[in-house]
Amino acid sequence: FDDIILPDYVRSRIMDVADSVRYGDIVFKTWGLGKTHKHAKSLGINLYGPSGTGKTMAAHAIADYLGRKLITINYAELESKFVGETPKNIKKAFYAATNTDSILFFDEADAILGHRVTHMASASDVSVNQTRSVMLMEMNEYEDFIIFATNFIESFDSAFMRRIPVHVRFDLPDEGQRKLLWRRYIPDEMPNDINIDALANDYAGISGGDIANAVLMSAFKAARQHDSQVTEAYVREMIENAIAGKKANGAGRK
Repeated sequence: FDDIILPDYVRSRIMDVADSVRYGDIVFKTWGLGKTHKHAKSLGINLYGPSGTGKTMAAHAIADYLGRKLITINYAELESKFVGETPKNIKKAFYAATNTDSILFFDEADAILGHRVTHMASASDVSVNQTRSVMLMEMNEYEDFIIFATNFIESFDSAFMRRIPVHVRFDLPDEGQRKLLWRRYIPDEMPNDINIDALANDYAGISGGDIANAVLMSAFKAARQHDSQVTEAYVREMIENAIAGKKANGAGRK
């Protein structure tokens, strides 16, 4: 968790859930809540918000905090061109987590937790609903911790929303957090003329991922140009490119 720059309230909510997993035996067994809350043993947390805000890093940090391995799943790995294979792959994922004492992490979870098709018109619609049903069944029967992450929480089916008790929003960093992120991603060994305060002030609306990529690509450009240092001009160029790409992507969706 020391490697992630997060607002205090986000860090606190994540730690609350992580500690709920750590003290599950006390709550459910010793204190008897396993009898009154039979379907609450499958603790889940959904990390949602814009891309690059630290959701995946947080999932790894939770696993590290709990001293457990993380099995990262995305829908592309589960999906099969053969009818009926995707639900089987979902079952295999839960089976693997159980048998290795690992935490399941569904990245880009909207692809698998999306809305069910109400008016089925094709075999693919039937397959989608079958996949959603199997996922719901596995979540209901599972008695361990699951992490989900998504950029599009609005795509979640309401049935899945009800089965995930905690949803934590990840927002883009404010100016103070941007300063910390710039400092985090600029190593002491890297020669540079970068004014962190100016960058943090001038570029709102960028993510930690944007900052990390800008520093890295600026370093590669400086090395390629045989410069003696990584210049702030290079960093600004990379950030401007990232902002332009996001604007173009947003315009393309309209």
